[in-house]
Amino acid sequence: MDILTLNCGSSSLKYQLYDWDERQVLAKGIVERVTVGGSFIEHYARGKGTVKRERDCPNHKIALELILEMLTDPEVGAIPDLKEIKAVGHRMVHGGEKFAQSVIIDDEALKTFNALADLAPLHNPPNITGVEAAREELPDVPHCAIMDTAWHQTMPPHAFIYALPYGWYEKYGVRRYGFHGTSFLYVAKRAAVLLGKNPFDCNLILLHIGNGVSANAVRSGISVDTSMGLTPLEGLVMGTRAGDHDPAIGYYIMEKEGLAPKEVEQMLNKKSGILGITEIFTDRRDVETAADKGDERARLAIEIESYRLKKYIGSYFAALGRVDALVFTAGVGEKGAVIREKAVAGLEEMGIRIDPQRNLLSRTRNAETLISTPDSAVKIFVIPTDEELVMTEDTYALLQGTYKVHTDFTYSFQHPDYHNKERDEALAEELKEKPELAGIIAAPPS
Repeated sequence: MDILTLNCGSSSLKYQLYDWDERQVLAKGIVERVTVGGSFIEHYARGKGTVKRERDCPNHKIALELILEMLTDPEVGAIPDLKEIKAVGHRMVHGGEKFAQSVIIDDEALKTFNALADLAPLHNPPNITGVEAAREELPDVPHCAIMDTAWHQTMPPHAFIYALPYGWYEKYGVRRYGFHGTSFLYVAKRAAVLLGKNPFDCNLILLHIGNGVSANAVRSGISVDTSMGLTPLEGLVMGTRAGDHDPAIGYYIMEKEGLAPKEVEQMLNKKSGILGITEIFTDRRDVETAADKGDERARLAIEIESYRLKKYIGSYFAALGRVDALVFTAGVGEKGAVIREKAVAGLEEMGIRIDPQRNLLSRTRNAETLISTPDSAVKIFVIPTDEELVMTEDTYALLQGTYKVHTDFTYSFQHPDYHNKERDEALAEELKEKPELAGIIAAPPS
C-alpha cells in the first residue's frame, strides 16, 4: 500500500510517498514559492536521484498537480499510475481542543478545521487549502488529518490555562495548545527505545530546533508542558518569530510607529527572532559563519537563542523533578553543535554533561547519536525526527480501524529492531567519509 503525506505551508507544499508493505520511501520533495512567483519543485525518487524543475504555481492546487505529475513521470517518477496511492495523510497544524488524535477527514471535520482557522491564521488556512486540493485531485481515496496540537492534549490545566480573564478561555478557546507534536511524539518514543525503557516510564526534555523552535516537557511518556502557546509565536527564539517577550511591546510599537495590529503581528512572526537580531540571517549556518568572521550581531543572536534554550531546560527540569534524557531534533537540533553546546553549558550540577567531541561529530540526519559524557546522569541524544512516518502510520492505522491515541497505540519505530532503510543506506555512505561517526551512534541497551 502506497500512502502519500502532504505538509502544506503558506508558500510551500512538502510531500512523501511511502510504500507501507516494503517500509520504505518511494519519493519525496517540496514545491517552493507557491503563490509568490518563481516556483520550483525539488523531487527525489528512490533509485532515480533528485531533480529540480521550475514551474509557476500560483496556488496550491497547481502545486499538487505538479507533484502528482512528478510522481508518475516515466523518467523520474516512483509509480506508474495515481491509482497506486491508497490514502493521503495531511499535516494539520492546529486541531484546537476538538481533536486529541488523528482523524479521517470528512465534510464535518473540514468544517471544524475552518472554524479553528482564527487560532492559527498563518497555518490552518494553507493546510485546509491543501486538503481541499488533494480531495479534488484524489477523490476516491481516504484523506486523514494528523494534528500538531494533538500530542499536547495531555497537558494539565495549570500548564495550559493562561493567567488571563477565564472567560477568554471559555468563549474563545484562549489557552496554550503547543505545536510540533508529531515530531515530539516520534522522538519521545525513540528516546524510550534508546534508554531501554517503557515510554511511559520516561521523563524527557525535548527540543525541536528548526526555523520554528519549541520545547516539550514529557512526564511518564506524555506531554505536560510546552513552550509554544495559543499560536506558534510564544516561547523560544526562532528563525523569524520573537518568542517570549513583554506583550506590551506590541502596543508600544503600534503607537510609536503608527502600525495596525496586523502589521505588528506580521513583524513578530516574520521579521523577528534571528532575523530581527541580525537583520540579515535566518539560517543558523549563515549566523555561525558570520559570527566566526566577527559579526557581533550574529554572535549576539547565538547567545540569545542558546540562553533562552538553557532557561527552558532548567525550568522543565524543575517541573519534572527527574529527567532521563534531553533530546535535540529538527534541522538545527540535529546539526547545530554550537547551539547544542551553549544550551547546556553550565548545567553540570543538574547532571547534564555534554561531551564536546561527540557533540562536534554529531552533524547527521542519518543516525541517532549519544553526545553526553559517560558520567552524565541525564543522557543527551540527537534524534533525527520523522514526522512523515508518524503521519503515514496514523493514516494506515485509521484505514485499518486499529488507530488509537498514542497512549494506547504502538508504532513500528518503538521496536528495538526498527530501521529506516533510506537513512541506513545514506549512513553507510556517510560512514565511508566519516568513519569516526560510528563511535557516537546510539543503540538500545543489549
